[in-house]
Amino acid sequence: MNGASEAAGTYIAAGVDLDTNSGRTICRGRCLPYHSRIAGSHCAGSGSPHGDSVTLPAPLRPDFQVRSHHGSTGMDTSAALLAPPEPSRETWWNRTAGGREILYVSLPLVISSLSWTVMTFVDRVFLKWESGIAMAAAFSASTLWFSLLCLPLGICMYCATFVSQYSGSHQPKQIGPSVWQGVWISLILSPLLLLAIPLAPAVFAMAGHEPAVQALEVQYFQILCWGIPAMLIAQALSSFYSGRGRTRIVMCVDTFVALLNVFLDYAWIFGKFGFPEAGIAGAGWATVTSLWVKALIYFLLLVQKKHRIEFHSLDVRIHRDLLKRILSYGAPSGFQFVLDVLGFTCFIMLVGRLGGVEAEATSMAFSISTLAFMPIWGFAQAASILVGQHLGENRDDLSARAAWTTLHVALVYMTGISLSYLLVPQLFLAPFFAGVETQGGDGEVWQMSINLLRFVAAYNMFDAAMMIFVSAIKGAGDTPFVLKVSLVMASGMAIATYVAVEVIHVGIYGCWALLTAWVWSLGIIYLIRFLGGKWRSMRVIEQTPAEKEVAEALAGTAS
Repeated sequence: MNGASEAAGTYIAAGVDLDTNSGRTICRGRCLPYHSRIAGSHCAGSGSPHGDSVTLPAPLRPDFQVRSHHGSTGMDTSAALLAPPEPSRETWWNRTAGGREILYVSLPLVISSLSWTVMTFVDRVFLKWESGIAMAAAFSASTLWFSLLCLPLGICMYCATFVSQYSGSHQPKQIGPSVWQGVWISLILSPLLLLAIPLAPAVFAMAGHEPAVQALEVQYFQILCWGIPAMLIAQALSSFYSGRGRTRIVMCVDTFVALLNVFLDYAWIFGKFGFPEAGIAGAGWATVTSLWVKALIYFLLLVQKKHRIEFHSLDVRIHRDLLKRILSYGAPSGFQFVLDVLGFTCFIMLVGRLGGVEAEATSMAFSISTLAFMPIWGFAQAASILVGQHLGENRDDLSARAAWTTLHVALVYMTGISLSYLLVPQLFLAPFFAGVETQGGDGEVWQMSINLLRFVAAYNMFDAAMMIFVSAIKGAGDTPFVLKVSLVMASGMAIATYVAVEVIHVGIYGCWALLTAWVWSLGIIYLIRFLGGKWRSMRVIEQTPAEKEVAEALAGTAS
């Protein structure tokens, strides 16, 4: 390759004809963007589907070369577009992987996450009206329940990464089967998880909580377990929409289910509208019912005729190679999920030993902190989806941009919510104490909760960075690293909390200082990993023939 063509760049495509009169390429195959460090080489097709025409960048040099899919060198042409290129008008907002694209994908997921947050928040407010003990028991029991299903849930969630990369690489027929492998994983693992029901009394006895609290914890946990299959199936089926960036559907379904749950909570806890007055048990059955409704809705959406034709959404067979790859990448992601939540659960259980006021204030502070956490979870999901889609297009530069843009938006939100925790904490605590005088024990809980929200504000920014960056590298397939970090950090968190509570007796604020340092450390670790860039070359899907051909052509050019 001579110097002139190096300056212009060599354009390599799988099956391309050049129309020298119009300066356009007609794609006879499927051209994929492939950015190479070899003399600025890339594919001219930019992800065009079969038969599409795309404009070549201008101006073209007189010795511009086109390599066909046979590997031959095309004719030299002087039919270049002589007009200078228009100046770029890209801004942070309108560029690819910019603010507009991020918000288009992430806002529905944020609203979806908020709907879940509102559901759990209202659930605990209702239970606080019932009794402070019921609220604390529901919090610890639901945390343990969630940690139980984290492994299969993490695997099912990872189906969205496969869907996003298949969508980005224009392989729609692989999307439906990818979703159904997640459903099969749900059906296989759910019976094993239901074995936790008879083990619940022994598990909660180990926590050492007060007998009245233990009885409510066991009851609530055992009821929630009947919703495990629905939770997993719904997560796998929802990846069909979230992985393709159709997040508005996810928002609508999740919002409807959250509103249904709020209604059932009120009716079933307090005995309204013909429902029995079941207290904490009613809250549990309301959640289980809502989860099964959610799974049914996603199933009915998936099997629509248009999806059966385009995405093979009724291909319910077990595809061994695909299932193996989902497990290979998804299992480390799931184990990471388990370890993080277990470390968090150990913290809650151990802090509960400090006393009833400490347990109630901690559960209240964490319940309020979900207003910060869950929306960022929505942004993190969007980051994972967009990273996967752009990597499917072989555009790691856009993947990195998507992650950074998502972080910018997330930090703006976190700044606002953290300042609110510092300046007006009463705004968030008031619903828990509606109609209750903040004196005596409740007064202690009120003041301690205000102090704990200051710790939440202190780690919120690092928490946002951690969630965005870990989701970004998981969207590429860097799950083994994430698993290793979680193994070390979660184990360290559990051990350090035990020492703090049982050995050196640092009290509630010492434990929360430990939690803050833990979150800071995780944020820094994942920032360094992201900046290292190893994730850029990772993929979870197989290469298409066109992609292999492009890679071989580039290798030939380099030699």
